[in-house]
Amino acid sequence: MYVMVFLISFFGIFGAQPPTTATTSAQPTISTAVDTKDSFSIFTTSLSSTDQKNPLALNEHLKFPPRQKTSLMKSVGSYRPSCEVVNQARVLLLGPVSSGKSSFISSVQSVFNGNVTNRAMVGSSTTSFTKKLQSFNIRGQKGEDPTRLTLCDVMGLGDAEMTGLTLHDILSVIKGHVPEGHKFSPDQPVRSETVGYVKKPTLKDRIHCVAFVVDASKILTYSKGLRTTFQQLREHISDLGVHQVALLTHVDQICPETAKDVTQVYNSWIIQETMDRAGALLGMSTSYIVPVKNYSSELDLDVNTDVLLLSAVDHILQYADLYYQDNTPQCTGTMTYKDIDI
Repeated sequence: MYVMVFLISFFGIFGAQPPTTATTSAQPTISTAVDTKDSFSIFTTSLSSTDQKNPLALNEHLKFPPRQKTSLMKSVGSYRPSCEVVNQARVLLLGPVSSGKSSFISSVQSVFNGNVTNRAMVGSSTTSFTKKLQSFNIRGQKGEDPTRLTLCDVMGLGDAEMTGLTLHDILSVIKGHVPEGHKFSPDQPVRSETVGYVKKPTLKDRIHCVAFVVDASKILTYSKGLRTTFQQLREHISDLGVHQVALLTHVDQICPETAKDVTQVYNSWIIQETMDRAGALLGMSTSYIVPVKNYSSELDLDVNTDVLLLSAVDHILQYADLYYQDNTPQCTGTMTYKDIDI
């Protein structure tokens, strides 16, 4: 639904007529076979024939208009939480190792800096590079005040409790008990005796929205254990009344046309099917999932990549505001959550 709404507005911008019908034969299929030597081949199909028949055929001449980036930057830059006791919308990024959490933070900051920068340190190993809770307030454009968005980075998720961030510690972060800079360890869970432990967190200490981050190029290789982890997280986080969205990263690695031109992201059946798979993995509707391309090896910004990143941030902030609306009575004091059995 989210994708179709975007498509309608997208075609409207350029005065083009949206497609009417799509034949099943025109849709490329995704192979279920996994070749570890070439993960790109998992998703690529013969797009030459698809381009001839698919009414959503890739059109290299369509671009995101520059005014769209300007509008989104203004929207994010002027955002204010709809809660008088909260100055910053605190968003927690959760995802497997190397899913692109830290890269997303750096990419968003790059957009506002006006140049590519790595603010959140990024690793490339199979183990989580991030070991502690780090909160990044996204700075505004040069000469402007910082935004009211804080992106929180933590240790990556594993297939089991002892291979990554534990459910107990994640919920402790969301409730606001975990101090900034706390280093996570599976065998040393967060307790009231933990140094810096926040015993009575206020609304501004808590997490106001959770953004799951999954790698599009690894959707078919994620384990059943990770699927179970996501389901448990979704259930417990929902019990806390915190809304959740998802970021589908590395979309340029699964679709050759999108790799050449990210404006094709909503025209690609490959990415559409991958979003469906991500929805099944996370147990959420695709309307909550947004595709993004992080900056990695690029030296210069690209306006189309910026639009995808800013659209994701705008999407996140909408759900953060829903949290404030749901907790209006608590917007003037300390809020206490019920204890949850873990």
